Amino acid sequence: MARSISLNVTLAAAMLGLAGIVFAHGNVTPQPVDTGNLPKLGEEVLTQNPFREGNKYDEFNAQAVKIGESAYAGNCAGCHGIRAMSGGLTPDLRELTEWDDEYYIGRVRNGTDRGMPSWKKTLDQNAIWAIRTYVESLPKPQ
Repeated sequence: MARSISLNVTLAAAMLGLAGIVFAHGNVTPQPVDTGNLPKLGEEVLTQNPFREGNKYDEFNAQAVKIGESAYAGNCAGCHGIRAMSGGLTPDLRELTEWDDEYYIGRVRNGTDRGMPSWKKTLDQNAIWAIRTYVESLPKPQ
């Protein structure tokens, strides 16, 4: 009987803790992103990261990493973790590969039915691709 009560208390505590994690961020206010001197990418949605080395605007790679780091910290880290180390509750963005660019831009712009908001009214392509460039600069998980 005592073991059953102890198990119930432990399960209840675990469920409360999980609920706290899920609702911890509350209403997040999107943070504006100053994209500095990055070239304006326009309204047509690109399906490849233009700031990646070897792509059209790769000379802006280092600048995009810096801008992306700040933008990520203000808008993404609350759910996806500091330096994109999610801890398992959200996708580990460091695991995305180059061919995932189209998937990435679609998810960020349109959000998901699992809780990620749409960012297309908050972040322009420059900011979104700068975030991607920053995440790509991080070491891959082992």
